[in-house]
Amino acid sequence: MKRYVIAMDQGTTSSRAILFDRQGRVVSMVQREFKQIFPKPGWVEHDPMEIWSTQMGVTMEAMQKVDARADEIAAIGITNQRETTVVWDADTGRPVYNAIVWQCRRTADAIEELKSRGYSETIRKITGLVPDAYFSASKIAWILDHVPGAREKALQGRLRFGTVDAWLIWNLTDGRVHATDFTNASRTMLFDIHNLRWDEKLLDLFGVPASMLPQVKPSGGLFGTTDKFGGDIPVTGVAGDQQAALFGQCGFEAGDVKSTYGTGGFLLMNTGERAVCSQQGLLTTIAATDGSRVQYALEGSVFVAGAAIQWLRDEMRMLRSTPQSEEYCTAVPDTNGVYVVPAFSGLGAPYWNQYARGTIVGLTRGVSKEHFVRATVESLAYQTNDLIAAMQQEAGLHIQTLKVDGGASANNFLMQFQADIAGLTIERPRCVETTALGAAYLAGLAVGYWKDQNEIRANWQRDRIFTPGLPAEQRSRLLAGWRRAVRCATAWASEEE
Repeated sequence: MKRYVIAMDQGTTSSRAILFDRQGRVVSMVQREFKQIFPKPGWVEHDPMEIWSTQMGVTMEAMQKVDARADEIAAIGITNQRETTVVWDADTGRPVYNAIVWQCRRTADAIEELKSRGYSETIRKITGLVPDAYFSASKIAWILDHVPGAREKALQGRLRFGTVDAWLIWNLTDGRVHATDFTNASRTMLFDIHNLRWDEKLLDLFGVPASMLPQVKPSGGLFGTTDKFGGDIPVTGVAGDQQAALFGQCGFEAGDVKSTYGTGGFLLMNTGERAVCSQQGLLTTIAATDGSRVQYALEGSVFVAGAAIQWLRDEMRMLRSTPQSEEYCTAVPDTNGVYVVPAFSGLGAPYWNQYARGTIVGLTRGVSKEHFVRATVESLAYQTNDLIAAMQQEAGLHIQTLKVDGGASANNFLMQFQADIAGLTIERPRCVETTALGAAYLAGLAVGYWKDQNEIRANWQRDRIFTPGLPAEQRSRLLAGWRRAVRCATAWASEEE
């Protein structure tokens, strides 16, 4: 009898594997961080071989923790950091360069040059995306242009491109399968989200040979079979992390909204079979579905969310652990006038400023470490509130309840501040691992481990509700301060002297 579904959750800072049971409960989980590579300011890379080895390692260990055999695993689902770009040699299976991470800004000037040539509207109409270095297309072009011999190999049909899901699938199947799903393809800035195909005009624009590209499939369905874990296991669910989280939160219907607080912050609203064209800097993207029908979503992206707390821990050495941030936040009544804008890799929606940089304003002699930590944590809520305001205006409806997930959603201070500053109710599920859960649900539905979406809905359980309690005057004052701080971050980018 099949007892479990495995979710491979390959994130920006760590690889995780989770075994879920039929009730959607975590039975076993193993996580391992891997190296973040910063060759130059604004550049971010990963070693693709380390991504693969850590993902293999945690999956084996998660199975071993509960003595799970391959014949007890119904299916594997994959969810992944999106936009991160891997290019590898089809013959050797070895990467030709490090993975260029979604946060990396090295191609910002190339994107600005494209925008100056009038391609913004073309790109937006075809892909639903705002032209930005965030997406995969310019990263592929950079590798082909800067790695010796890469373009020649690509033109000879010897190189393959993939987002991280495609890289894992290739390795899980020993190079037999080169495939991705609609959600990941929709984040490359090369995919026509309306006609569901790679767009020839954009391939020509970025100089990407079609032979490099993976086959694109629905998120739920057979991608291939792996024998890496002691027997054949089908890989039947694939979705980019944010679309997987929306699915894991049971966001199956138009109007369903969730906010994820991971390395970045992401607000997604299911818009059904209608692709809503944003005028507020939001992105139109493809949502994960368990069948062949396609649904769309509106998305707002915060480039730096939980990564800011990691920064306090690792680079600033203000925290021993990320959970300690909550203790510091509650130790002081406010930030003593300090605002932190963590624009380490530019600002995402609704600003889309590639050159904005991290800014700290309002410092006085009385500011302590506790105030600084609290201001950094509050920045996650402020950035998410910017997205909520834009999405409500775009969709023409008032969001009354927001489902949350991601590691930082475990911070009770942050969730209460989010409810206060946004003026809405926050619902946190008992299982905050909704990204991995979404991948597991997609995989399990495809093989009949779960019967249908109603069975999955029955699994969703609330952990806690946070209701707004901040006086309107105080809320307005805090938001006005945040807007001033953001103007400072963008002014820094615009000043040449």
